[in-house]
Amino acid sequence: MQTDHVDRILQQWQHERPELDPLAMSIFGRLWRLNAIASKAVEHVHLQFGLTQPEFDVLATLRRSGEPYTLSPTALYTSLMLSSGAMTNRLDKLEARGLIYREPSPEDRRSMLVALSKAGLALINETMTAHVANEQRLLQSLDHAQQQELAALLRTLLLAIGNDQTNPMQPD
Repeated sequence: MQTDHVDRILQQWQHERPELDPLAMSIFGRLWRLNAIASKAVEHVHLQFGLTQPEFDVLATLRRSGEPYTLSPTALYTSLMLSSGAMTNRLDKLEARGLIYREPSPEDRRSMLVALSKAGLALINETMTAHVANEQRLLQSLDHAQQQELAALLRTLLLAIGNDQTNPMQPD
């Protein structure tokens, strides 16, 4: 069996603290390392399209909202778990690039809506195609059934940890 970086760390802990069960450490250690590797690979693809990860997130959120690809700033920053100030900064940059535009809300003339421009829609469609192909490439060592099993296991874990109200690191 091949060993990875985490195996070497676990061997060191097993030598130093043999009474500890390293299974949880092996899982979270690999999750952290996979996150770091995958994040770099994902960022690389987004940069090829001239997008930062935060810009990609905004455009993708608008795109997946469905036609007319329009959301309120509040809906956007709630979906992305950002402060309104951080969202305004992102929107200003995307608007300056012509990828989004703001328009008055037809329901409430005091508020604005954020919409994908034609250029923004074309860019996020092209970027999403490359993004999904990249993620599929990253998972190619697992067959389809293994990918489904991994997705189900991660969902189970995320639901359990994400709903744990005693977890002090619970996201807002």
